[in-house]
Amino acid sequence: MGLFDDEYYSGSGKKRGFSERRTYRGRKSSGGAGVAAFSAILASLLTALLLCGLFAGFVLPRLNTTALSAGNSPYDRIVQAAAVVRPSVVSIVTHRKAGDVSPENAALGSGVVFQKQGGKAYIITNHHVIADAQELQAVLIDGSTLTAKLVGSDMITDIAVLEVSSAKIGVVAKIGNSDRLDLGQGVIALGNPLGLGDTLTSGIVSYPKRIMPVSLNEDGVYDWEQQVIQTDAAINEGNSGGALVDLNGQLIGINTMKISSTGVEGIGFAIPINQVMVTVNELLQNGKIARPYLGVYSLDLDNPYAPMEEDQLKDLKLPSSVKKGVVVLESLGPAKEAGIKLNDVIVGFDRQSIHTTLELRKYLYGYKKIGDTMKISYYRDGKKQSATVTLGERPEAPQ
Repeated sequence: MGLFDDEYYSGSGKKRGFSERRTYRGRKSSGGAGVAAFSAILASLLTALLLCGLFAGFVLPRLNTTALSAGNSPYDRIVQAAAVVRPSVVSIVTHRKAGDVSPENAALGSGVVFQKQGGKAYIITNHHVIADAQELQAVLIDGSTLTAKLVGSDMITDIAVLEVSSAKIGVVAKIGNSDRLDLGQGVIALGNPLGLGDTLTSGIVSYPKRIMPVSLNEDGVYDWEQQVIQTDAAINEGNSGGALVDLNGQLIGINTMKISSTGVEGIGFAIPINQVMVTVNELLQNGKIARPYLGVYSLDLDNPYAPMEEDQLKDLKLPSSVKKGVVVLESLGPAKEAGIKLNDVIVGFDRQSIHTTLELRKYLYGYKKIGDTMKISYYRDGKKQSATVTLGERPEAPQ
């Protein structure tokens, strides 16, 4: 069992299949194969019934508005906040094959309607919720099913934007300010956990700005970092893409993952809405996120997950003082044009030391733009050299 509940964050080295994104990871039972088989059958039946309910226009339970009060206790504020934001939270149904709506080829996630304009409404969800989908649907709180179109998606920030008709959309979420969150502040998470649909959990902000490692290529190496809001509000499979809101009913984050490990409870994460909206606005405008592209496939020199053999290290002919750097496995595009080759060991960009692929990406995406020039410092055959590269635009698959 991995540390995280999604391979995007786990660095497990295991490629995420379409069905794997919705696999519930509970504790293993000591009851043997029979219990496991029964549990699998029961889970399959439950999923099928839930999906059939969604497709058949099953009407989700309505909020009891008479329960709202003018009180100011935390419990009253949770009820009031839920009433404000709940109609804007939708279930996302993804289909692996176009035209195939069978439960076994469908997966479930969550999304939040955040904008209506010109007869269209727009939904925020996670990139990993819609990845590999051929068809998308959004199921509203009243059971209405809308065909959804992908506007744009970004693997690195794990954010996607969908478009639906606004004819049946009554409420959009109000955007809050995630930079103003306080430790211990009350929050609620809304979404579609385990395919159950329309579920709310409550908790507090456990840590406003937590930095978590990410394996973008799912190759066992953490090559990116994501700033997230840590909360103890329950976030389970299917909650991904749903809303994390404050007690004023304002959207402060997009639920994305949880810790998945024996003995761990109450540790979930959401992407801060201030970061989300930067990505969302660019996706709305351009349909993609434009980032600078160097063009190297690489391996960390001191990678503990894939250590280099002694003879491979000898082939690099590095000085004994060089213990860290990024080994070039393949050179493409701008890097190839600048003369970077296989087995070159990159150790610096401009005046910044580069020790890992993570540092390489952070420097590129944080300090450089498409079309910028950059000096690369590297070792080849034991000698330190430099080259100047003009950065291109990153293709859809991260390099």
